[in-house]
Amino acid sequence: MKSWPHQNLTDLPQCLTGPSAWLGKDMARNTQAWLYHLTTEDIVDLEKAANSFLSLGIDVGEITKETFPLSTFLPHIDRLSKTLLRGVGVEVLRGLNISNYSQKFTAAIFCGLGSHIGRARSQNSDGHILGHVRDVGADANDPNSRIYQTCDRQTFHTDSADVVGLVCIRKAKEGGRSLLVSAETIYNRMKAERPDLLEKLFDPIATDRRGEIPEGEKPFMEIPVLSWNQGYLTVFYQRQYIDSAQRFSEAMELTPKHIEALDMFDALANDPNLYFSMQLEPGDMQWVYNHSQLHDRAGFLDWPDPTKRRHLMRLWLSMPDDRPLPEYYKQRYGSIEIGNRGGIITKETKLYAPLD
Repeated sequence: MKSWPHQNLTDLPQCLTGPSAWLGKDMARNTQAWLYHLTTEDIVDLEKAANSFLSLGIDVGEITKETFPLSTFLPHIDRLSKTLLRGVGVEVLRGLNISNYSQKFTAAIFCGLGSHIGRARSQNSDGHILGHVRDVGADANDPNSRIYQTCDRQTFHTDSADVVGLVCIRKAKEGGRSLLVSAETIYNRMKAERPDLLEKLFDPIATDRRGEIPEGEKPFMEIPVLSWNQGYLTVFYQRQYIDSAQRFSEAMELTPKHIEALDMFDALANDPNLYFSMQLEPGDMQWVYNHSQLHDRAGFLDWPDPTKRRHLMRLWLSMPDDRPLPEYYKQRYGSIEIGNRGGIITKETKLYAPLD
């Protein structure tokens, strides 16, 4: 394994401040910080753009800012982008009555809006830029399965893009709440209480690729949970995939101190004072900045009727004017070029947007 630069704790700030270092209890009380109610004018603009795009007869995966023309909603998109990159790092748009829409129309609004925020990236080795989050009966314990394809709780994690977007099509019968926590707040607590454990999170901890392996790459990535780069703290985390990566003999073995550090990270993420939760309603569009926030989904009980089962569409976006990422992020992002990075690309990948 190649040599890795050691992160000296003396180089790290004692406490991170700013809008993205929030407490969950404060966010739960102050919904105005992250919830935006679409106006009638907003909805008319989005619907008009969707009708314009669909009249072209091209695949939703080919949608662009030019083919999804917005006008009155553009100023809010600028505010949304600033909220994600420089603000609290999350926003929910509420107000679309998607019961009036076809699934293709909903996808056009979602992907069209995404094209104004960033550049869509592939979410799996099949090249899906529009993902479908639902229980397909996958086994969470299968090292080649993806947790979002189960009904189990996901645990707090990040995705492999600058921003992840979700639009709720249908809720589960019970459960499935969305949870969010600030990585910067977790850092602050660990720096104050256990700096010896915090230091371990800057080591090249292996994360399982779960069978989606780019040509010439290892079946796992060596990206620290936390990185301090050019004045930014960036998080990369999926505990189940860290644990399953230990099946590879060439992966860095987790010491008891590493495990203690990961356990503390998880415990803080699950502290009710640090995280907050929300129930996404049909039509809600949630946007989360992956580099400063972790997200989670509670387990759920679905409807017996397949036509009623929980279903969300997902986008991964690469953002213009974003932060720089460390060189080792190329293992996951392919490129770390700002505005053109992220996603999962293998030799067989061909990009498209499945509508169901």
